[in-house]
Amino acid sequence: MQTHLGAVRRILVGLVLIGSCIRGAFADGPADNQIENIRAVPPPGIEVPAEVRESLSKALEPLKKSIEELLASKDPRIQSQLPDAEIFYRAVSLALNENGFFEPADFDRAKELIDEGIRRCEAIRKDQRYWTFGQGSKEPYITVRGFRSKLDGTVQPYGVVLPSNSVPSGRADVWCRGRSEKGLELQFLSTRMKNPDPLPDGTVMMIHPFGRYCNANKLAGEIDTLEALEHAMSQYPIDPKRVAIRGFSMGGAAAWHLAVHYPDRWFAATPGAGFSETPDFLKVFQSETLKPYWFEEKLWTMHDCPVWVRNLRIVPTIAYSGQIDKQKQAADIMAKASWELPEEERFELTHIVAPKTAHSISPEAKKEIDRRLRILDPASDRLSKNRGKRENNISFTTTTLRYNRAFGVTVDALENHHEPATIHARFSSIESDFGSNEISIVIDGGITQFTLDRDASQLESNQLYVRIVDTEKAVVKDVFSINTRSDGSLRATFRVKEGFWDIVSPIEPPPAGLLKKHLLQGPIDDALLAPFLFVKPTAKGLNPKIDQWVQSEFDRAVREWHRQMRGDVRIKSSEELTSADFEKYHLILWGDPKSNPTIAKVLEATGIAKLPLRWDEQRIELGGLKLDSETHVPLMIYPNPLAPDNYVVFNSSFTYREYDYLNNARQVPKLPDWAMIDITTPPNGRWPGKIVQADFFDEAWKVKPIRPWADPTKP
Repeated sequence: MQTHLGAVRRILVGLVLIGSCIRGAFADGPADNQIENIRAVPPPGIEVPAEVRESLSKALEPLKKSIEELLASKDPRIQSQLPDAEIFYRAVSLALNENGFFEPADFDRAKELIDEGIRRCEAIRKDQRYWTFGQGSKEPYITVRGFRSKLDGTVQPYGVVLPSNSVPSGRADVWCRGRSEKGLELQFLSTRMKNPDPLPDGTVMMIHPFGRYCNANKLAGEIDTLEALEHAMSQYPIDPKRVAIRGFSMGGAAAWHLAVHYPDRWFAATPGAGFSETPDFLKVFQSETLKPYWFEEKLWTMHDCPVWVRNLRIVPTIAYSGQIDKQKQAADIMAKASWELPEEERFELTHIVAPKTAHSISPEAKKEIDRRLRILDPASDRLSKNRGKRENNISFTTTTLRYNRAFGVTVDALENHHEPATIHARFSSIESDFGSNEISIVIDGGITQFTLDRDASQLESNQLYVRIVDTEKAVVKDVFSINTRSDGSLRATFRVKEGFWDIVSPIEPPPAGLLKKHLLQGPIDDALLAPFLFVKPTAKGLNPKIDQWVQSEFDRAVREWHRQMRGDVRIKSSEELTSADFEKYHLILWGDPKSNPTIAKVLEATGIAKLPLRWDEQRIELGGLKLDSETHVPLMIYPNPLAPDNYVVFNSSFTYREYDYLNNARQVPKLPDWAMIDITTPPNGRWPGKIVQADFFDEAWKVKPIRPWADPTKP
């Protein structure tokens, strides 16, 4: 849909948005540090007059009917286009059913969305998608699109803005939005259909992910952002090498996160305000005194960007802050981390600070950021001689195999998750003994296997020399001589064998046994970042108290996935499961071996992924830990013994809870690979009960020695 806005109206709407962003950003504070009185997120909406509810419900009926008719079609074209219409029905029906109207103007917005959904259905029937491009107007091209998420199968929206209705240049900026607790689907779609702000530069296309609501584009929000971009790239002429990651406030936090964890996906990053880590931000911004469990601190390393700051040497970054904005802390702590690297690696963070500015982007700063992005754009003539620089001099840090690659350098195995490890890879070194034929590798930290992958166009010779220097291990020989593959490309894997680095033969079978690997490394929350399926209990369990706890936590997990991640959980019973379900999904199993036959089945399974857990009517045993099964429940993630490339999870959805909804910096994984819960302590807004013991599995998915639990805040 193309929307023509006058300049005055655009300014007014922009001011409203900025004000809303500021209010949302500063809604948190010491009042939100009380576990006993947690306010609702999303907040309750206003009362809907009976006549308005009746009118909107009636107006929804023809849209619902049209969608159902189109869903019944076997035409793949219709099926691929239908989410562009379904998003409108879902937005309004959710608002009606879940008290999602926050001001009277939302009623008119709902009617507009219904009308647009009906128009789109008719256009899909005729294959006349008028909303994909405009008609050559000088006004901004503004539209909203939809895609079907792989996580839970729900349709999710995103916005698109082009400064004018010309053909896009190929560059796209992903803009992550600020915190808005009242920014549900209805409000998001209405805004993104009318407001072009922040207006992109020149012929740049701006992609606005919904981000699964209010989570700083982490966890399900992270996947939503990547899926929205993937869908946009399938619909518009976007050059994958000309995509920037950007955002402000909560969106600034998202930009920090996505920049350091996916540094080779973006030609530049422009995080504005927000937060870049958890503990210091909560002390400064939230005035919160933290007393974390030791494993919480370990888990912070997954998302705290200062740990990953080296990766900003790969993705050019322009930070922005207002001089008097409290959220300037985010860039300040990243600047400190970048300058405190070892002398040969340290760098200064580019940080544009707007004088006397609070929580907003000044016009002057926006112009300067746009100017610098034009310079960094790979299509810029100014960079034509240096386009390969980023790809040929890589320093990549990781703490987890979930985020394990940059520009063809892939970390395949670690000594210990949640400990920083860095690989430096320099290609075509003119200072080496072998000149441009040498690839210099320096390992700093616990990496035990890595792979180099380069196209023939990136190599200057068919014979290469790989020099590995490991700061912690001996090296079997200083240099490995390798030939390129039959098409001139390079793919070479190196692994620590008996304490020494060696090259892995391409015909060598993989190591025997179960190992943590990319996308199969935990912790519990990781299972919710790919297609998953809840398997509910269907019988009485080991005892009524456990049954009551399981049912309560199951109901809560279904409800909160819907409320916080704006999706609908796939749910089946054990009897309904098919062999395809085991292959397609991570299985989230609820109950115990008596109430859920699938739990009993995976516990009894043998083979490479046999679970190290015993669970019967008397005891739960894990390693040397023995607990009474009448009052304890295990929460755990493990490779599924019946489908070892997928996870099985016991009794847990995402692990942060209601208290954490109040500040986005809290919304990080709270539990490691396993935790034992004493259910005699009732669940609350922070924990599912009393944590009796918790830990990570080792790199072979084995139970580590059970730690003394005298002080659970210490390892």
